[in-house]
Amino acid sequence: MTLPVDRLPASKPSRHAVLRDYFCDKDATSVLGDAGWHLNLSWPDGLDRHVDPRLQEGLAWWGDNVTLPIMALARTRKQHVLSVLYDTWTLQSWSEWVHAAGISSDEHVLILHVDDHRDLASPRLFEGNGRWKDAITGSFCDLGDPASVRTAIESGAIGMGSFLTPFLHGFPKAEVRQLCQPPKVTKTQDFAIGLIRQADDLLDPSQFRPAVQLTPTVRQTGPGLYRSTPNLDDWLEDLPTRPTVLHIDMDFFNNRYDGDTDWQSREKPFDPPLDHILGKIDDVTAALNRSVLGSQLADIVVAYSPGFFPAEYWQEATDRIVPALERIYGR
Repeated sequence: MTLPVDRLPASKPSRHAVLRDYFCDKDATSVLGDAGWHLNLSWPDGLDRHVDPRLQEGLAWWGDNVTLPIMALARTRKQHVLSVLYDTWTLQSWSEWVHAAGISSDEHVLILHVDDHRDLASPRLFEGNGRWKDAITGSFCDLGDPASVRTAIESGAIGMGSFLTPFLHGFPKAEVRQLCQPPKVTKTQDFAIGLIRQADDLLDPSQFRPAVQLTPTVRQTGPGLYRSTPNLDDWLEDLPTRPTVLHIDMDFFNNRYDGDTDWQSREKPFDPPLDHILGKIDDVTAALNRSVLGSQLADIVVAYSPGFFPAEYWQEATDRIVPALERIYGR
């Protein structure tokens, strides 16, 4: 793709920062030509872009010959749990459910979101005539069409921090219950989900992208509301008997790196030891077992988040959490 010369800074460091901020999960290189800046996108393949020094150990355990340039695409489903490295694939899994079950856009879907992040950034999708268009490839994206969602993930239009936003726009009566540990979340807070648009700030400033704005509200849960809490009882309080999708990002249990190359200089990284991680997994799955009917669970995704959740814990955490989730689904 090519951008006008004035769309990017002349300074190389400034230009790199703009491209990194916009494309997020992908690396973008820029070359100035007669027509403007020519951009080339690729999945990161250098160790300098990946902050976990033991990442290769985790990839060796994962198997399937997964390497740095292709780990963003890695996913495997065994029985009822989809395991992924990048949690972006959660949206594609939900799309498969929507397509197979014929879920209508006015359905009150319950989203149980176990994560150290909200994942409510604006994806690189342009809105127009009631449809979304991938800002990178120009292809249309529709939640009822899993193949189109997969293509938008592969292009980088939908990323790790933005996969929840399109679903909330597609299902305005959805309800989100986010479980998050301190220091990110220290108390229970409820919000109204505002579905807004924001102007694109790079590829085409005349276009608008879906975005979400959370507005604090009185203590309540229900359609169109977002609860964020560190408390298991508040998380699962008065759950409605509605179709439920469960997304677990393992960085909820330990987010040592938080995608930050300067993680070692942070004063208090969220880095509990393995026995604490396993104990918290037991707490979460036991609470789910008490509160959620297996028949309600339409979809379960577990994401390992390279560069967030430490790779040396992937195997032990998997051995604890996946069998527990399978038992809950089978109840």
